[in-house]
Amino acid sequence: MDLLLETKNLLLREMKIDDAEALYQMDCNPKVHQYLWNKPVNSIDEIYQNIEKVRNQYLENNIGRFVVLEKESNSIIGWAGLKYNTETVHNRINFYDIGYRLNENSWGKGYASEAAFAWLNYGFDVMKIESLNASAHVHNSASNRILEKIGLKFTENYIEDEISWNWYELKNNKIV
Repeated sequence: MDLLLETKNLLLREMKIDDAEALYQMDCNPKVHQYLWNKPVNSIDEIYQNIEKVRNQYLENNIGRFVVLEKESNSIIGWAGLKYNTETVHNRINFYDIGYRLNENSWGKGYASEAAFAWLNYGFDVMKIESLNASAHVHNSASNRILEKIGLKFTENYIEDEISWNWYELKNNKIV
């Protein structure tokens, strides 16, 4: 994908195979996966497989998760982006969701909100998406706060794989 989003502190660019080591360092951290089924990755091969899936989403759906680079250090601090979800989640299929995951040392700096705002604006203003959805573990107060901060509205709670999640939605009011 030939797309680069820039915010005050971040660069958001397509995920590449060369990003595997940085993403592995994030995803092997149990704290990062505390609200993601408590299943940190065990090998870098899992990251390579994930990058391949994301790159296929670029080809199939012209969108996907992008790596997040902090401008000051020029280092990868996680990923964020839109995904066209073709798998069933909360009895829904074929919808856009917004997501983010950052390395622990980048938490609490406003980077997830900054990246999420950039993707929300891109999705609504450039892609003309009709609505965005997201889910967050009910106990992940930081993620729930970010989704509300960028304007998504909590609609309901649901259970998936014996875990309680909050479901969020936002309609694009710029589309008539």
